[in-house]
Amino acid sequence: MKKHILVTGGAGFIGSNLIAKLLKDENNIITCIDNFDPFYSPEVKQKNIAPFLANSSFKFIKEDIRNFGALKKNIPENIDVIVHLAAKAGVRPSIENPLEYQEVNVIGTQNMLEIARKRNVKQFVFGSSSSVYGENPDVPWNENNKDLLPISPYASSKLAGEMIGHVYSHLYGIRFIALRFFTVYGPGQRPDLAIHKFFKAILSEEPITMYGEGDTSRDYTFVDDITTGIIAAMNYKNTFFEIINLGNNFPVSLKELISFVEKVSGKKALIKKMPLQPGDVSKTFADISKARILLAYAPETSLETGLKKFYEWMKICLKND
Repeated sequence: MKKHILVTGGAGFIGSNLIAKLLKDENNIITCIDNFDPFYSPEVKQKNIAPFLANSSFKFIKEDIRNFGALKKNIPENIDVIVHLAAKAGVRPSIENPLEYQEVNVIGTQNMLEIARKRNVKQFVFGSSSSVYGENPDVPWNENNKDLLPISPYASSKLAGEMIGHVYSHLYGIRFIALRFFTVYGPGQRPDLAIHKFFKAILSEEPITMYGEGDTSRDYTFVDDITTGIIAAMNYKNTFFEIINLGNNFPVSLKELISFVEKVSGKKALIKKMPLQPGDVSKTFADISKARILLAYAPETSLETGLKKFYEWMKICLKND
């Protein structure tokens, strides 16, 4: 039996990796929505979806999720699952432009939930973020923690998206699964993110910017583990509202990350120290016990292995450019 899956933000990093995996199953039909937001080069996103365009099971719609009228007009009727990954990304840029983050990440999410309500879509998977935990010293972070105090507009917009999902789940019977992603990396990673920037800098023999003393830490999670978790959430049926961490359960300091990058690339990094940035938290650390129980989620990729896969992908990209 065919399953029709709508993926918003499908031309982005996580979305395109997810679609590549979904299209391996001939029973899946994919409709992808993306507006090629200029936060980073639209050409990168066009390349991400180029391999899918010849596949008869793939359809692309260029549209902005803020435009409800266009969504209603262009989205097919027979959708089984919505995976909502489209968002304005980035903690630091959200501090400069909070209104746009509210419009895209909150109003856009409500628009997609309205599509689900009007089209009778009963499964909705939402890409949330570990940033909703804010500066929380009680690690590892657990989904039962109610003391969420986000410290950036991006983080608050993601938390708002979770709460709107709860409303729609409660009122309209939509199963809403919010997945809090923890620092996703891997082939196709956005060029503004640390691992991408670090490898590019070290290969170009340019300085790596290190904010603070390098003792901030992140729970880096390989994209293939994340997409496996998303697919499990798409098939989850037991309850109608869940918030679930998808991380690696293993924080790594910035200094350690740079050491891994040096090891994988075989090059010594030049370091440029900068002050800590507003909105950045000092540590992220996922408790993934709930994901293990509900989704049989078990991240398999070590940081070193994941960085090697990213490095091989990046070398191919640089050669092609």
